[in-house]
Amino acid sequence: MPGIRQHRTRCWGCGPVSHCEAGWGEEVSARDPRVPVSHRPARRPVAPCLGWAAAWTLACAGLLLGGALNIECSLAASARRIVSLNLCADQILLDLVARERIAGLSFLARDPTMSTNVEGARGIPAVQGSAEEVLALGPDLVLVGSYSTPATQSLLRRLGVRVAGIPMASSFEEIRAVVRQIAHETGDEAEGEALIVDFDRRLEAARAPRTENRPFALAYQVNSLASGPGSLLHEMIEAAGFRNLAADRTLGPGGRLPLESLVLDPPDLLIFANAPGDFRTVLGDNLRHPAVRYIAGHQASLHLPMPLWLCGTPRAVEAVERLAAARRDLGAGKRGP
Repeated sequence: MPGIRQHRTRCWGCGPVSHCEAGWGEEVSARDPRVPVSHRPARRPVAPCLGWAAAWTLACAGLLLGGALNIECSLAASARRIVSLNLCADQILLDLVARERIAGLSFLARDPTMSTNVEGARGIPAVQGSAEEVLALGPDLVLVGSYSTPATQSLLRRLGVRVAGIPMASSFEEIRAVVRQIAHETGDEAEGEALIVDFDRRLEAARAPRTENRPFALAYQVNSLASGPGSLLHEMIEAAGFRNLAADRTLGPGGRLPLESLVLDPPDLLIFANAPGDFRTVLGDNLRHPAVRYIAGHQASLHLPMPLWLCGTPRAVEAVERLAAARRDLGAGKRGP
């Protein structure tokens, strides 16, 4: 339409749950008969685009409004409404972005037996993992883990929601990589690097020199599980100046260390990776066994809460700090609880 300023429509948070608003040029009037009613400028944001995935896709391709309209659809520099369906991503997200940008977290973020930041998650909508719950929150970014419901992920992607798969970190290097990935997805690269710098600073301060006569430590879990090489607990134990006893033993199916083996050759430091009272089922009976209580009462032991080692996040450095303190106490002849 010659002689008419172009009508611009901006969309942010591209996807079926994005929001759109119309803009206008100086010479375009809401009553101009040459401008179709459907294309006339609006004075308020259009309703959320939920369910308009097909129309939105065409609009972003410039196919709906033709040459007379200039469509500007682009991702914002940073995600504004983020939903996480993964416990580990929850905790990194809480430390990375402003609280008002978090639209929802997994329900596990509020579980004190699994999460390191229950207080930070308080008041933020908790999501069980269904697509309906997620869509109702109007996200422009959804973080999922390896075990997040595949059907939910598939549906969200088909509807145009930006979904980012976040791997589980099982080493310090992978923690750095995951933080950088999430920071890139949310548009907070500088904040992500700041988290990594602080993580590395604390890790270096806690790290003990590797010597040949390092004491042995073992992280003992429910069902007689022990963490050998390739696990985050193994790297934590080694960084704190211990040798991981599980690396020197032949572990059974699933990484089990028989109770008899523990009693016959106990470590210098017995780490309770789960508290004896955390699991009231038979799976926790090994931690309540009289022989284990005897070992804990007659030599060094430490309770390392599961939230500190369950997820590979920068907060895992606190576990290394606690282990390093136990290593110093062991050298000074002190015994844990």
